[in-house]
Amino acid sequence: MRKFCIVLKYELKEYFSSKGFLAVTVLLALAALVLPFLPRLVDLSGFTGVKIVGGDSGQERKDRDLFLYLDEAGTVRESVLRELFPEAEWQAAAQRQELIDGVESKKAKAGFVITGETEYEYFVYNKSMSDTNSYRFDEVMRTLYRENYSKARGWSLKEIQGMYNVPITVSEQVLNKDTGENFWYCYLLVIIVFMLIVMYGQMIAVSVTNEKSNRAIEVLVTSTSSNSLLFGKVAAGALGGLFQAGTILGAALISYQINRKAWGGRLDMFLHVPAEVLVTFAVFGLGGYLFYAFLYGAMGALVSKTEDVSKSAGGLLMVVMAVYFFSLFQLENVDGPVIRVLSFLPVSSYSTMFARIAMGTVSAWEVVLSFLILVLSILGAGALGAGIYRMGTLRYGNPIKLSTALRELRREKR
Repeated sequence: MRKFCIVLKYELKEYFSSKGFLAVTVLLALAALVLPFLPRLVDLSGFTGVKIVGGDSGQERKDRDLFLYLDEAGTVRESVLRELFPEAEWQAAAQRQELIDGVESKKAKAGFVITGETEYEYFVYNKSMSDTNSYRFDEVMRTLYRENYSKARGWSLKEIQGMYNVPITVSEQVLNKDTGENFWYCYLLVIIVFMLIVMYGQMIAVSVTNEKSNRAIEVLVTSTSSNSLLFGKVAAGALGGLFQAGTILGAALISYQINRKAWGGRLDMFLHVPAEVLVTFAVFGLGGYLFYAFLYGAMGALVSKTEDVSKSAGGLLMVVMAVYFFSLFQLENVDGPVIRVLSFLPVSSYSTMFARIAMGTVSAWEVVLSFLILVLSILGAGALGAGIYRMGTLRYGNPIKLSTALRELRREKR
């Protein structure tokens, strides 16, 4: 235990003394902390639906966009324009050139020349990819045409619209969980745990190979056991990953909760995560990380050069990638047979079980059984990884095949 603690302390020191590790953690955590405050500093009412700038003062936006219009057909009513463009100011132009000059000088955001009952010209200086003004003005033209058409025939447009747009009242009672509401934060958490496994698993494999390439492993194995070395590296990587991911994710979740009203709840699908889902994500995510970390450490012990690590760990990465895509594709059917099976397999339960808990129906015995299988698999992966690590650390030269390593481990047990 003492040797394990020494290795753990050394490996943690390597993580936390790395300027890159700390810089990435601090920068991403600051970004996650500051970005949810944007609606208090910048007007995002077009997205959030909440017109608040600089706190909860309720001050509405003053720099409203100006639109010019020239009514050559005699059909426009400003009341309709203001109804369908509530965030804009409208001003009539005396002639076409005045409208064009206003748009070219950027005094007006855009201009509309109405040339007929169902025809108009749209003038804009620079059209962005998100420009929807012409589509919205189409609805203005339709509304004006319907009003004029109904008025000419003595019809009541309000009565006609009332008949077609009769309000339907529904009282929706979700007895368990709303899958659509929980889908996106599950999607995000699956991506996060996948990135942690790949990134930190690769770091552990490279660390093991580095020690072989510079012969430091020859000194290490004489002063401590291979088990302590591998378990210390994996534990340090787990703590480093938890610290980094927990700091960034925690900053984002706390900051969003503070500013949730300012966002109008628009980011709930990503950042309003129930506590039980976060706990399950932490427990199963950590378990999945430990399972793969031991295997990545073993893959690193099979090679003597860092450039061979990707080749050695390529098969393991393919498994992680396959699980990642299967998990994402099955999120829309969390009660289906495929994801049920995946939630019990140690290679995939780290992501599929918390997805089932968040979005579907899971019995307590299923969660307990899945967790027990994962724990036993972690112990098995640790024993296997330590055996391969012990066997491969002092072997240099060409990469050792995994099949060869497993065959020699079986021979040792005999």
